[in-house]
Parts: sequence; C-alpha cells; structure tokens
Amino acid sequence: MKKVVAFVAVILITAAWYFMTPKERVLTISTTTSLYDTGLLEDAIAPAFKEETGITLRFIPKGTGAAIQDAKHGLADAIMVHARSKEIEFMKDGYGVNRKVFAYNFFVIVGPSNDPAGIKGMSPTEALKKIVEAGREGRAIWVSRDDGSGTNVKEESLWKAAGFEYEELRNESWFRATGTGMGKTLLYTSNTKAYTLSDIGTYLKYKKDGLIDLDVLVNEGEELINIYSIIITNPEKFNKDYEGAILLSKWLTSEEGQKIIGEYGLEEYGMPLFYPIVGVLRDGSGTTYEWIVKYGFIQDDGVMTECPKDYRYKSDLSFFEVPWSS
Repeated sequence: MKKVVAFVAVILITAAWYFMTPKERVLTISTTTSLYDTGLLEDAIAPAFKEETGITLRFIPKGTGAAIQDAKHGLADAIMVHARSKEIEFMKDGYGVNRKVFAYNFFVIVGPSNDPAGIKGMSPTEALKKIVEAGREGRAIWVSRDDGSGTNVKEESLWKAAGFEYEELRNESWFRATGTGMGKTLLYTSNTKAYTLSDIGTYLKYKKDGLIDLDVLVNEGEELINIYSIIITNPEKFNKDYEGAILLSKWLTSEEGQKIIGEYGLEEYGMPLFYPIVGVLRDGSGTTYEWIVKYGFIQDDGVMTECPKDYRYKSDLSFFEVPWSS
C-alpha cells in the first residue's frame, strides 16, 4: 500500500511540475534558404528577438515555393520569402495576411574566373544570351536550382527577358538542374566550373568560407534586386500564433531589427549580406526606392503597396499606416 501511495505521489508531483512550469513560446517560420544559409536568422535575428520578447524562433529552411507549401499545410506561423508572384498567390488563396517587406540585397551571376562565355560586366540579359551561345557550343554549363524558389522565379524571369523559354532550355544538355537550395547549388556550380544565379549573401558566405571557387561576373541591373518579405499565416485559416508572428514582423521593421539586418556580415565580409529596407522607403526617393517599389510592391487600385488592403487582417490595419503603404 505504501508503494502505491508513493507512486501516486510521484505522479502528482510530476504533473504539478509540468503544469506549473512556464512553457517556452516558439514561433515556427518557414523561410527561404538564402536567409537561413547565410546565418542571418539563427545567428543574428533569433537571439536578438528572443532576448527582447522571450519568444524562440524555429526555422524550416526551404526554397520559397516549398516554404509556402508548408505554410499552406499549417506548419508555420509566418513565412519569410522573396518571390512576389508566389507571395501574391499565397495571399489570394487565403493563407497569408499582412505582408511586410523588411530587407533587400541583389542577385548576381557567378561563374569560373576564366569566364568561358565572356560575360563579365554585361547586363543580365546580354550575359544570358552569351551563356546560351557558349553552352550550345560546348563551352559553358549553366546550373539552375529548378526548385520553385525565389531565386528560381527570378532566374525564369531573366531568361524570359533575354528571349528564352526556361522550360525549353532545361532540356538542353549544357543546362543542369540541382533541385536543391542555394548553398548546395553553389557547391555544384563550383565543382563543375559552371555559371549560376545566386543571391549575393549566400555567395559571399560560401566564398569567404573557402567552399567555392566562383567569381561575381554580373552584378549590375535593376532586375537583379532581391526583396524579402514576411507574411503572417491567416489566423482564420489555421490556429497559429498570430500575435507572436505580428510581433516578429514589427520587430523586423523596427529600428533595432533593421540595424541588426544592416550590420550582419559587415565586419566579416566588408559589406552587409542584406540591406535594411525601411529607411529607403521612408526617404521615398532615389533609384533603389524606385526599384523596390517596381519589383517588391503590389498594385492595389492604382497604388503600389507592400500589402493590398484585401490582405490586411482587420484588427491590424494601423500596422500599415506608414508613408510607403498609403
């Protein structure tokens, strides 16, 4: 009888401890690999956000397309991605609300130092034309992520601007597809002495770490701008931590969040891997501002905005009362 009483006492004490111990609050973010592979999220944003709010961030890194699919299955409280067309579709389908842009950098075309296609310093479209020519002559290889990511979406648009159909090119022998994230694609590109499109952040990290032997050959042109946004999972679709996700969104666009984004990589690489976007938008002028609006904003009744009114969750309309969204 004493053993039974002791056993019950242990069970009661354990249960009391379980229910009395504060539970860790965790936000799950489905994110593009470029934000994750560079270390920005886990090394800089997550610890600073937890210190201020007590909330732990957990990341699921995938290409933008796959990250969005995870959110559509209710696996994430928010997504952090960089493919405007897919973001619009995500919101139109009723899965996302309250889109905010929070950072930008640029895509680059990288390749071997001997540059067999002779593209160094060209515009993106002219460079791609030269790569096709060299590829068909057996002098060059192009590597595509081919994974529905934001980088892949940008690549497809660049091929179209150069006068080629992506679906046709991918069947040619010089055109290779990895179906993987940016880091692994860069490794494959380096190993095969090929060309690829990369975000500058992942490229700089892998280059500095000595993992790849590739040079930046094309880095000029407005069409190379790369804009990152956070979209909250629609609380009417899934029972997720909407308030926590909104808190993260506000923190990312706050003075502290923007400072952390702008300083990340500066000391190690001599330049930031990502640029804070809020200051540019508040200034409301200049070439970079025009590019951000052109490639990162969405038309809403004739006005360019980061989040059309139909996708602003009703309880947080004041969140968008800022100079660049009205």
